[in-house]
Amino acid sequence: MANTTKNLLPEYLIRTLDKNGEEIKSVGFQRFGFDSEVPIDILRSLYLRSHYVVTASESQVSELDAKEEEEHARFTQGLNAYQSKSIYHPSTQSISYTTLSRFPPVKLLPPSSRKRILVTGGAGFVGSHLVDRLMLLGHEVTVLDNFFTGSKTTVSHWIGHPNFEMVRHDVVEPFMIECDQIYHLACPASPPHYQFNAVKTIKTSFMGTLNMLGLAKRTKARFLISSTSEVYGDPEVHPQHEDYWGHVNPIGPRACYDEGKRVAETLTYGFHRQDGVDVRVARIFNTYGPRMNPHDGRVVSNFIVQALRGEDMTVYGDGKQTRSFQYIHDLVDGLIALMNSSETRPVNVGNGDEFTIGEFAELVREIVEKVQEEDGVKLEKRVQIVYKPIPTDDPQKRRPDTTRAKESLDWQPKWTVRMGLEEMVRYYKAKMAEGSI
Repeated sequence: MANTTKNLLPEYLIRTLDKNGEEIKSVGFQRFGFDSEVPIDILRSLYLRSHYVVTASESQVSELDAKEEEEHARFTQGLNAYQSKSIYHPSTQSISYTTLSRFPPVKLLPPSSRKRILVTGGAGFVGSHLVDRLMLLGHEVTVLDNFFTGSKTTVSHWIGHPNFEMVRHDVVEPFMIECDQIYHLACPASPPHYQFNAVKTIKTSFMGTLNMLGLAKRTKARFLISSTSEVYGDPEVHPQHEDYWGHVNPIGPRACYDEGKRVAETLTYGFHRQDGVDVRVARIFNTYGPRMNPHDGRVVSNFIVQALRGEDMTVYGDGKQTRSFQYIHDLVDGLIALMNSSETRPVNVGNGDEFTIGEFAELVREIVEKVQEEDGVKLEKRVQIVYKPIPTDDPQKRRPDTTRAKESLDWQPKWTVRMGLEEMVRYYKAKMAEGSI
């Protein structure tokens, strides 16, 4: 594979060190007869700069600002051949898009190893990262999404690839296709989105899961549903293990999502016991990373965007409530491991490193300041942390017991919160510079 990173100085490249101080050069693993390992640089070139925007000067479009080009090189890690360039005209506030002339290199698998994989909600935050990994691994991927919260831009760099298909479809309606594996991720997952139309949310959880389980039954495909830590509600057991039944308000403002996912799990095991459908249930805890919608009300994106803009960071409540955050690469590793394992019980996929929201706000502020200092940005004043009233039914504690994932899948998080946050800060900073957010 051609690699032009040699043109960049070693200290200039983005490097990430693991908990032992070793550089992370790849994500994934070879386990359960399924190879999910890909170089981190190629993945970064997709999500940090899948189609970067160059600002055109008034006089000449072809003359690119040298600093912008330098920034692009930092993100694309020398993989510019697989990048599209969109040109932004500030004077008319218009943008000229291009399509990719060449796709990133994907593994050439023999037909016996190449799987036909359906990803519902594949244009969303988690789905798009899963699609990137499955595509680079050489599988045939079909994405189903109605773009309620997802966006075409998250997977647009694959459109036209012979292994990729994008279908605008709402899973509430039946869908027919031949496939070997189904990752069922379709459902709005942030409070502002799932509360926007509560009836639609619970309908998506139930009818969408019913339709996809019916498809899995017909095609004999293996089915994985992305459930959530919300099935535990406001837990009375800490940390939460998979055998805990939960403490959920069935009529509160969050119930459409919490109870929707609980009934989706019930349905999944109904098909498993009654019809022999091969099922996997992943209970996903708080996850963050590039491509998170900055306006979806999630604590990580809220804090980073506020800090980058120099605004006060808003903490709801007294900041003593706790959360644990996992980076997107760890989640994708966990989902692929679970799909290809023989574990049919629910599995918590999350990071056990627990922070109070107040501590987390301070950590985000520190990392934003570090990145801004490295890039030569000086702020007039330090960002302050302000406290506001807590929303209804907001859980006080949330931390996974991941013993089952360690024992059954040999999976545990590799990325610390600090490592992932720095990458995400750089992602948002670049998006703000090009006017995307």
